[in-house]
Amino acid sequence: MFEKFSRSWSLIKASASVLRSDKELLVFPLLSGISCMLVAATFFIPAITSGMFAGIDGEGTGIGFYLFLFAFYVVQYFVIIFFNSALIGAAMIRLDGGDPTVADGFRIAMSRLPAILGYAVISATVGVVLRAAQERAGWIGRLVIGFIGVAWTVASFLVVPVLVSQDIGPIDAVKRSAELLKKTWGENLIGNGGIGLVFGLITLVLALAGFAAIFAAISSGNFTLLYVMAVLLGVVFLLLILIQAALQGVYSAALYRFASEGDAGQGFDKAVVADAFRVKG
Repeated sequence: MFEKFSRSWSLIKASASVLRSDKELLVFPLLSGISCMLVAATFFIPAITSGMFAGIDGEGTGIGFYLFLFAFYVVQYFVIIFFNSALIGAAMIRLDGGDPTVADGFRIAMSRLPAILGYAVISATVGVVLRAAQERAGWIGRLVIGFIGVAWTVASFLVVPVLVSQDIGPIDAVKRSAELLKKTWGENLIGNGGIGLVFGLITLVLALAGFAAIFAAISSGNFTLLYVMAVLLGVVFLLLILIQAALQGVYSAALYRFASEGDAGQGFDKAVVADAFRVKG
């Protein structure tokens, strides 16, 4: 188990090396985040002001709410998958030894628009079904449904790299991702868990340090320093979110590339990767 963690950590560091070579990859999660906020505002501000959510108590949720939720999920997932496809497409170019640009990533994502939309519909359907099931289940049922949601997330982790790399539809991409999970389930869980843990710890440390500095500024009455610290803290948190999202995109691209081709690409130690992704018995 220790060796598995060590190998996964080596892969995370290699992914970080790729990201350092192409810092423009951070543009994709930035635009994704901005677009997601605009989509949420477009859906929820009119819904709230019109009183659509009035009376919803978790038991009386009607079909209208689920149709609204489905439409929101489709658009939101489409935006997320589109920018993630652009990120992973650009990362694939780097892993192949090229020098990608932001335009390259968007070109790749635009070429896969029908498949991206289809996968967004599938993801939205899964999301609404799980949401509806959770609202009607007891706490044990909710726990089981939560595990199903996690299983779906893990099994579909490589769908976007598959869509970017292969000319297949969204259903076949989901099937292919599930097949590749047999080779990559350990590194999938450990790698993503490791990235989340590392960035979670960094965020916690920075939050504690930042809030301590803000409290000190308030105590001293130095409001100029308070404003500066608040803005700086916000910028640092935003940068961490962007780096984590981009790093996970590169990691998924490398994960898919080796699982399907036997080579994670430029910047990855072949000996380490070959050991990490050996076929599980």
